[in-house]
Amino acid sequence: MSEHREEAVAASERSVVIVGAGMAGVQTAVALREYGWTGTVTVLGAEPHPPYDRPPLSKAVLLGKAEGSAFEVDFASLGIDLQLGREATGLRAAERLLDTADGPVPYDVLVIATGAEPVRLPGCEGLSNVHLLRTLDDAVRLRPVLAAQHDVVAVGAGWIGAEVATAAREAGCEVTVVEAADRVLAGAMPAEVAERMAPWYAESGARLMLGARVSTVEPGAVVLADGTRLPAGAVVVGIGARPATGWLEGSGIELGDDRAIVADERLRASLSGVYAVGDCASFPSARYGERLLVHHWDNAMQGPRTVAANIALGTAEGPVYDPVPYFWSEQFGRFVQYAGHHAGADELLWRGDPSSAAWSVCWLRGGALVALLAVGRPRDLAQGRKLIEKGAALDRAKAADASVPLKSAVL
Repeated sequence: MSEHREEAVAASERSVVIVGAGMAGVQTAVALREYGWTGTVTVLGAEPHPPYDRPPLSKAVLLGKAEGSAFEVDFASLGIDLQLGREATGLRAAERLLDTADGPVPYDVLVIATGAEPVRLPGCEGLSNVHLLRTLDDAVRLRPVLAAQHDVVAVGAGWIGAEVATAAREAGCEVTVVEAADRVLAGAMPAEVAERMAPWYAESGARLMLGARVSTVEPGAVVLADGTRLPAGAVVVGIGARPATGWLEGSGIELGDDRAIVADERLRASLSGVYAVGDCASFPSARYGERLLVHHWDNAMQGPRTVAANIALGTAEGPVYDPVPYFWSEQFGRFVQYAGHHAGADELLWRGDPSSAAWSVCWLRGGALVALLAVGRPRDLAQGRKLIEKGAALDRAKAADASVPLKSAVL
């Protein structure tokens, strides 16, 4: 990480430009004012819509229960210059200029919060029946398809695939979920946990096909590698997301193999005066001893306060960023929550009967709780998250007893 020089001009004359008007970008702008930043704050959003929250897109917005999910932020009263429909195309760091299609934007401090972009299914360009679910426009396009109760094929049995299947079934659609891996949530959960979640699909009336690869997508159908042909009025692709950092090629900002901006413990990028926050940035975690890339809403809420504090207060006083990651999902009538970060070598401990409506899984490292998955047990999640923050060691027998409050299992 390069040296980060102190700015010589007064704070009131300095400009902060934030690229990205999602949760991370908006929260950074708001937090700057809360920390007393008196300089200019400009937020550039690539989309034409007022900034909005993304989680409702796969739920209320998709089902027509809400028209949108705009943030309740009065940008004008906060002195935040919000510029919509303005996408960043490049960065000239030596000149401190951000390039856009509408011309360059000068900055003293730059915050990159461009989020992530969905991975697309090859060969589907231009097909009107193929959908992604990342933006408000995506949800608006898909909503009438569900309302018409078309057959839906969801490609990918990850978090998004499960939420899309849930919404489509609620709308009355016939749903098939196709997953190339041998289990659901292959990138997130070990096999022994995933196999307890797979039956949820059938219970909801959705068909789950594991180990199934898509060969081609045609108007009205999905053809699998084994020749199986699935009727599809709509194909919803949810096979992952990657940091939206392509526009930074040649800028000098260090990117990891995962294409994420390599940030330090204060979320500073490798170039002076540049910060990165949210889905587009990875950060070193002293808590877990590795670099983390967290594509979840809570990270986009927490990280901005660290960035804003370091900009407004200076890095001598500003905090470091080492959160307990948190995530939730509503699927098949269940509220699923996850806190922490686990690795394959961590000890897995069941808490409750996984065939029941409510159960949890704990991951221990050296006897200390490092992660927890809670299905219908929000109290476990709330208590577990605090114990993870403290690095608390647990009594295994008590922790495995679902009748014992998790906080009472501490050694």
